[in-house]
Order: sequence, then structure tokens, then C-alpha cells
Amino acid sequence: FQLVESGGGLVQPGGSLRLSCVGAGFVFEYYVIGWFRQAPGKEREQISWISGSDGNVGYEDSVKGRFTISRDNAKSTAFLEMKALTPNDTGVYSCAAIHYMLADGWPPGHYDYRGQGTQVTVSS
Repeated sequence: FQLVESGGGLVQPGGSLRLSCVGAGFVFEYYVIGWFRQAPGKEREQISWISGSDGNVGYEDSVKGRFTISRDNAKSTAFLEMKALTPNDTGVYSCAAIHYMLADGWPPGHYDYRGQGTQVTVSS
């Protein structure tokens, strides 16, 4: 079971990035995917989540209207499109997965699998 994130980097305030999360070793469409952010010195927080195949999505308040989560199950890939980035968005972004039958709520409060993460730095 593997999740690999990519797409992070250094971006100026107001800029955009698109993160990808590629899954391998499991039936991707059966899994809820969550995106997490861990800012320096802070706890990891779930910022967006997407159901396996029916298109349900959710966002944490600080990213609503700026971030868009999506997925392409044929490519076993989830995406996080981020716009209007601010220095407060700096952190390590990771994706996580849990089988839809094991999800304990919406958003899920627990995920069974997680990637290593990709660094996003918003700075001028």
C-alpha cells in the first residue's frame, strides 16, 4: 500500500500550486482520500477530503474558496489545487486514505494509510 505526494515547492504569496497524491497497491476508488497540512510548530490538520466515487468533498474553513480537491480514479490519483496562497499555508502537505467502509465519519477522523508528504513554502 503506497501513497506518494508531489507538486510542492516554493511559491510567492498569491500564487498557486497543484499537489498530486498517487496511490498504489489498492483499489483507489474504494478509498476516501484526505489532504493534511502540518505547519511549522503546529499539529497536523485535515484541510480537505473527498469520497471514493460519488464526488462528495469537504474543506476546512481556512482553505474554502481557495483550494479544490479532486481525483482521477482511473489514474489512482488525487489532487489538491491551491490558489491565493499565503504564508500561513506553508507546511508539509500529505495525503491519507481509508476504505470507505471503515470511515468513522465525514470527514473521517482516522485514516489507515498516509504518504510521506511534500513541502509547500509560501514566501516572497
